Amino acid sequence: MLTASELLADAPTPDALTPLIESVDLMSVDSSAITVTQQAQVVRAVKTALDDRDVTGVVVTHGTDTMEETAFLADLVSDDPRPVVFTGAQYPADSPDADGPANIAAAIEVAADPASRGRGVVLALGGRVLPVRGAFKVSTIATEAFDTVHDALPRPLVGDPLPERLARVDTYALYPGVAAGIIAAAVAQRASGIVLAATGSGNTHPDITAEVVAARRAGVAVVVTTRVPYGPVVATYGGGGGAVDLERAGAVVSRWLRAPQARMALIALLSTGHDADDVADFFRRSEPAT
Repeated sequence: MLTASELLADAPTPDALTPLIESVDLMSVDSSAITVTQQAQVVRAVKTALDDRDVTGVVVTHGTDTMEETAFLADLVSDDPRPVVFTGAQYPADSPDADGPANIAAAIEVAADPASRGRGVVLALGGRVLPVRGAFKVSTIATEAFDTVHDALPRPLVGDPLPERLARVDTYALYPGVAAGIIAAAVAQRASGIVLAATGSGNTHPDITAEVVAARRAGVAVVVTTRVPYGPVVATYGGGGGAVDLERAGAVVSRWLRAPQARMALIALLSTGHDADDVADFFRRSEPAT
């Protein structure tokens, strides 16, 4: 893998900015194999960079497989108005279609732009700049790798720095014929939280609802979102397994944040000592006015 200085050398960065850039080699890991502990290390490294008041902004290079998760975790704990920009590439550096250099140069320009202040963490790839909240990967090959469920989601913060010991939160995709025992297994393995990517507008089988009840009685936080890419999750259906029933069972509905980011939020909240009421409040405050 290339070092930070090698990546910068290949990027068509404006001459006026090049002498102002400092690089840091934090880790080299495939983003599909990154751990939550390593994601937290990235977040702390961003904080360390911003501790220097002379720093205008921060650019983080990150694999696109899980970029929206790490970037969102950084956004959850950052109240600094200075820009933090995550970028990466869809094609490897030795490909004739390599998009990394252009993305890095664009991210540097975004980070240096005073207009980027106060926007929170953003993603800059393929000519687009997106707020990380609500962002998700939409293509395995297109240079415009990400889109968003909503381009103006609020930014409630967890507020507390991430501790060394992080809560375990499991994610499950729900489907026809899903075995009810998956939630019980997570509880037995001492998961602190569970995120369910349900069908449609947050719906599943009644057996899952019963397991949510048991999980909540065991003190495990449960958040329900959808496996559908776009649109809000609205608790409309009952029938024993609808989002209405899951809410009654004690689950919190994440209307806009999809499972990967809902999981990051739950990890941050539970790791910093927040309770079930705080979790529900966070997801309520994550809803846009319109």
